[in-house]
Amino acid sequence: MNTVGVPRETFPGERRVALTPSVVAVYQKAGLSAVVEAGAGEEAGYPDAAFKEAGAEIATSREAVFRGAEAILQVRTIGANPEAGRADLSLLKPEHIVVGLSNSLAAPDALKELVAHGSTVFAMELIPRITRAQSMDALSSQASIAGYKAVLLVADALPKLFPMMTTAAGTIPPAKVLVLGAGVAGLQAIATARRLGAVVQSYDVRPEVKEQVESLGATFVELELDTAEAQGTGGYAGKQSEEFLAKQREALGKVIAENDAVITTALVPGAKAPVLMNADMVRGMAFGSVVLDMAAEQGGNVELSRPDEVIVEGGVTVLGPTNISASLPFDASQMYAKNVQNFIASLMKEDGFTIDMDDEVTSGTLLARGGEIVHPRVREAFGLPALATPDPEPEPELEPKPEPNATTAAAADASKESQA
Repeated sequence: MNTVGVPRETFPGERRVALTPSVVAVYQKAGLSAVVEAGAGEEAGYPDAAFKEAGAEIATSREAVFRGAEAILQVRTIGANPEAGRADLSLLKPEHIVVGLSNSLAAPDALKELVAHGSTVFAMELIPRITRAQSMDALSSQASIAGYKAVLLVADALPKLFPMMTTAAGTIPPAKVLVLGAGVAGLQAIATARRLGAVVQSYDVRPEVKEQVESLGATFVELELDTAEAQGTGGYAGKQSEEFLAKQREALGKVIAENDAVITTALVPGAKAPVLMNADMVRGMAFGSVVLDMAAEQGGNVELSRPDEVIVEGGVTVLGPTNISASLPFDASQMYAKNVQNFIASLMKEDGFTIDMDDEVTSGTLLARGGEIVHPRVREAFGLPALATPDPEPEPELEPKPEPNATTAAAADASKESQA
């Protein structure tokens, strides 16, 4: 029986876990056993007793997890945990399959070390955005949680109520919230702010998301900009020129000044986040306004934001929280664990884990194998040349049939006559 192993996460502040008790039973039905490092799920709200009751083995040491499992499941592999994660290199074997978020397009040195170790590495952020892989899309599941929590953080920091309230002391108008970026996180932020009673506007460089924004009860902000090249790959917005971004900031300035709060969500995979709000735009907001930059960890959409810091500029509070989904670890872990389980299921065949490069999900998620980066986009990010495509096997040549001549034809006729 193949075994999946789940070590405790070691990245500072990471409270999620790659397996939950309810998913253990799903693995067992698929013929997989599970070994979990003691304490791996405690910060997420899943004690060892819950895993044990579900049928998982509790390992008393990290070494025992790596020693007893073929597949290592993590929220953050070494690529996304460059400091503390290096301690796992001595525990990895070339025959291990490692599955987790790897920050693969950022090309950290730690990821190179992981690749060089020879293990087969699948990066969950590379899951292709196709219909069949929706249940495996960890970026979307975690972004949805982050978009929800971002609104709660803004509501807590804003010195105003979100909903309109009519009281004996008078009517309090609703807060006005602007969400920049209408991807998964942005749409969830819109929905949450609307549920809390705010008046919501949203802007996205991709005009085709207007219908989704309006379906959630928000107003789509339209700017007179050329957005012909806005659509990137995988459902993300493409990288824009600095000239375009400058025009965008100029057009957005007046819209931002009319709102009490702004939440920015714009990310471009493998690149620094675009700056949507400069310092002057922040200072142009009313005293007491709040800005939350969900891209602070990747350079920031807001010029003044700093990762995990609170900046106050001209009476405007700028928040730069990172790893937001880890602040709701119980449900974030449940969603991530299901994403990983669905991916693992796609690798399972009758004889165990199988790397089928003809499978679009497998080939699209495979980061490294045999000590080499194999994913085309990641190779490009690392400045590596494209891998040579193997030539197709030549079809075997058939020996030509001999042409009939007068002698063989006569012999054939004589044989037929004798048989008759």
